[in-house]
Formats: sequence, structure tokens, C-alpha cells
Amino acid sequence: MPEKLENLVRAALTAAQEAGELPAFEVGDLGFERPADSANGDWSSTVALRSAKLAHCAPRKVAEAIVSHLHADASVSRVEVAGPGFINFYLSAASNNDVFRMVREAGMAYGRSHVGAGQKVQVEFISANPVGPMHIGHGRWAALGDSLCNVMEHAGYDVEREYYINDHGSQMDVFGRSVAMRYLQIFDLVGTGMSIDEAYAALMADRRAFVEDEEDTLPHTHPLTNQFLEALGENSYGGDYIIDLALHFAREDGDRLVSLGEEERVAELRERGYLLMLDSIRSTCHEARCDFDVWFSERSLYVPDADGLDAVHRAFKKLRQMGHLYSTPDGALWFRSTTFGDDKDRVLVKSNGEYTYFASDVAYHWDKFQRVEHVIDIWGADHHGYIKRVDSACEALGYPGGLEVLLGQLVNLLRNGEAVRMSKRTGEMVTFEELIDEVGPDATKYLMLSRSSDQAIDFDIEVAKKRDATNPVYYVQYAHARICSILRKAANVEDASADIDALVAQVVPADADLSLLVHPSELALMRKMDDFGDLVAGAARDRAPFRLTHYAQELASLFHSFYTNCHVLGVEEDLSAARLALADAARINLAQALGLLGVSAPTSM
Repeated sequence: MPEKLENLVRAALTAAQEAGELPAFEVGDLGFERPADSANGDWSSTVALRSAKLAHCAPRKVAEAIVSHLHADASVSRVEVAGPGFINFYLSAASNNDVFRMVREAGMAYGRSHVGAGQKVQVEFISANPVGPMHIGHGRWAALGDSLCNVMEHAGYDVEREYYINDHGSQMDVFGRSVAMRYLQIFDLVGTGMSIDEAYAALMADRRAFVEDEEDTLPHTHPLTNQFLEALGENSYGGDYIIDLALHFAREDGDRLVSLGEEERVAELRERGYLLMLDSIRSTCHEARCDFDVWFSERSLYVPDADGLDAVHRAFKKLRQMGHLYSTPDGALWFRSTTFGDDKDRVLVKSNGEYTYFASDVAYHWDKFQRVEHVIDIWGADHHGYIKRVDSACEALGYPGGLEVLLGQLVNLLRNGEAVRMSKRTGEMVTFEELIDEVGPDATKYLMLSRSSDQAIDFDIEVAKKRDATNPVYYVQYAHARICSILRKAANVEDASADIDALVAQVVPADADLSLLVHPSELALMRKMDDFGDLVAGAARDRAPFRLTHYAQELASLFHSFYTNCHVLGVEEDLSAARLALADAARINLAQALGLLGVSAPTSM
């Protein structure tokens, strides 16, 4: 509708100028927007206020001249000049309510736009190390990344979802040694006459004692964990899952690995343990309805091609040719990141020959730009200081402005308003999988998206489990389920599994007279749904999918209000048909909003 109104106003402005009522001038943006108060019209233009200086007269006079030359249009019931020069348009009921028809015709494609113009964008998110289970912070990145991709696709971007597997580097060896040590401890205990399961139970009990002995005043109660830490120090992974992995290999291989040399044993357990952890991560992501197009292995960056060069060294070669690398007398290799505004140069290869994480990131981001036009990385807030060096590398490689980094703040886990206590000695946090198992993927994702990613979130487990209006996701899903119940009732169908679209085809006539929808509750729903396309486009442009949670709650609230104020069934037949069409449009739009958030839209609750 704004486009049609703009055409009317431009034609009227031209007519006023040709009649000599206004001088010749051109105006760009006509300033159309929704008035906050519907009493001021359905749409308002500030063109007169914007062009008063060009017209050399008061803005109200400009507005009156434009309005006097407006052509009559069936979609506009009246036009008023208000205040200093606002032009307020009041649309006809039929024109206003046409949005319900558009939603129902477009279905899940309603509100699609071409804001992204088909730009190929890669969004990389989560990318947790495959040496342990995903924690709740990863859960927030999963919710954010998945919903951002959905929103951007709806706005016309060509999106690729990518998970970067950090499977190269010292953390992998630390992981392998940790599993190997626990494996050996199991068979040390088996040597004393225990079964494998009894040895596992003894290790877990010992670890529990260690966790409870926070002041370390009872070391005799946890000798096995003390032995583990004395052997590996802080350079180890101590969570329960390490003992679980050791048990898995003990059951699968018996004591076969005990007789191997240490390096061979560590290498085998590292690789097999890594694959199990990666399978677990994939499974958790899938359970959270967060699937990826690409799983990119860091190790692949170090695989030589036919010319004997791997991706890391190809990147080094390119940067060296451009004069962006230099070596120091101790043998270290450095990137001149200060050339691009970084506060200091960054090391790629240490003097001992060890490659830094940054070396992999340089090659990895170069690889990304071979595949896409724009890159979005979602990182934790603790990586803020890392942004400039990676951005500098991208600029040096020829992609200035191509990298965009979104930083996400932490998740504070609560239960009934009280912080969930995490011992510093446990070596682990509440996992994303455990959270999903307790509250479900819908509540988890919705609440993780309830605030902007640059704000910390308080996630209360008990609130997420409630089945009442205090739980935002339940409130929205209930609105969708309520509409489905209304449609089933209209069709005299009790089966909750009945196909809703098929029922709609039976009970909502295609030619329902939408002009009958004039109640304020009905008009409020119209205005809200009419904003959906702009909302999604803005959320995509600003990388702000959290706005969809606010939209969904507002739409659900408006529908509940409508249902209270306007009887859908048991009224005059034509009015009932129109209200059923409205309800169906609200159902579709609620399902859209939830779907873009990665949340389901149940048909019964």
C-alpha cells in the first residue's frame, strides 16, 4: 500500500506544481510511516514537512495543495491534513483487510523480499571444539545462527550454514592423553579384581569426592583424580564424559590398548574419541533443529595439494608476495597486521615451529571467500580482541569489509530465579543437550533469542518448562494451537491430527467478504501482519532475529484479544467466514514467525 500511496502523492504534487500552487522542486523520500495511534490514519506522509524549504512556504500549505490535487481512489476512504503538515490517509476496510488475503495466498512465503539481492553469504556459528560436549553458550549461538540464516533467506540472501571443526592443534593431543589416562586407570583397577563396570563406578565416585572437596582438605578421598592431575596437570580435560569415553573403549577393546606404546595409544584414543564427540555434537545440533550445509575440518587446511602446498602455506605464499609477512631472527613468522590498523603485528608460526590458531584462521577465511561474497562469524564476547587481526588478514587477502563478526554475550542459567551453581572443580558445565532434554528445543531456542545477542540472557529452566502465559514460547504456541482448534470446531472435526489446511479449504470460502472486519481488534491484527515483511527485512539487514520473538508475542496477544472481543463462530454467516479467514491468516503468520526462529507451531496443546 505505501507504494500505491506514494504514486498518488507524487502525481498530486506534480499537478499542484503545474497549476502554479507550488513551485517546481523534486523530493526523494515522501516519509510514509504507520502512525502510532490509528486515530491518525493508517498511513501518514511527512512530505510537506520535508519540502517546505524547497517550496518557500509553510508545510501545512504544501500539504493542503497536495491533498487538493489527490485523485480519488477506492482504497482510500479519506485524507486529512493534521498538525503542522502531516498528510494522514485512512484506508477503506476492504483495502486494509486485503492483508489477510495476501497472507493466506502467499502462505509461508508471505513477507519475502529481495533486500539481500541474492548475495551469497556464509554464516559460521557454534564451531565448538570436538573435545567435549556443547555447553549452554553454544546453545545460544545455535539459536542465533540458525534463526539469522532463516531470516536472511526470507529477505532474499543466498545463505550457507557452516560449522568449523577445530580438530587440529594441541587441544586434540590433550584430549587424547586425558582419555588414555582414564582408560589405563580402569585397567589398573581391573587388575585389583574389579570388573570394568566396577572400575568405572570407582572412578566416578572418586571424581565426585574430588568435586565435593573444593578446599582440597580430604585428598585421601579422591586418590585416582589426584593421580590423573599429577600425571597431566591442568593440561587435561577432566569432565565426567572423559571417564565415559574410557569406559566405552574398555568395553569395546578390553585391555588391548594397554600394551601399546604411549604415543600409539594416545593417538588411537584421540582419533576414535574425536569421532564420537563429533557425532555427539552433530546429534545435539540436529536435535536442536540446527543443521549445517558444511562441516569444515581445520585439518583439511594442512593437507597438501598436487603441488605439495596446503591451504595454510598457500595463504602464507600469497601474503608474502604482497609484502605482508616477515620473519624474525628467532625463526618466528609474523603478519604485518599493523598495516591494517591492528595495535600490533601477529605471529603465525612460533619460533619453535608451532603454528598458531591465527595461522589456521587466515587460511580458513581465505577459503571462505573463494566460496561466498560475504562472511558472518558468530563468536563469544571473549573473542572481541581477536576480531581486528582476522579482519586485517581478510583485507590483506583482498576482501576489505567482507568479514562481519557478531559477538554474543553469556547465558546465565537459573532455576526458579536462583543461579545454577557450577563448581570450579567439575571441569564441565551444564550441557546444551541436557538443557534440551529438560525443557525441549522449542523453549530453549525461543528463550535464547528473547534478547539481542549483545545482551546477556538470564535463562530460567523452570520458567521454560511452565505451561502458562508466563512462558513466552508457550504463550505464542498456544495462540497457534487455539486457532487450529477454532478451525477444527468450525469443520466439526475433533481429531487433533487432522490436516488444518484441508479443513481451512472446507470452512473458509475463497470469496469471504473481508470488508466486514471493522472491529478495532481486527484492525489491530491487520496492522501488525502488514508490518511483517518490513520487520523481517530489517531483522535480516540488522542481523537481529530476536525481533521476531517480540513480533510473535505481540501477534499472539492481539489474537487473544480478538478472540475475547469478537465471536468467530455462532455469528452471521458472512461475518463468521471473514473472521475465519482472519484467524487462518493469523495462524499462518504465527507459524511463519515461529518457523523463522526455528521453533515449531503445534496444532494442539
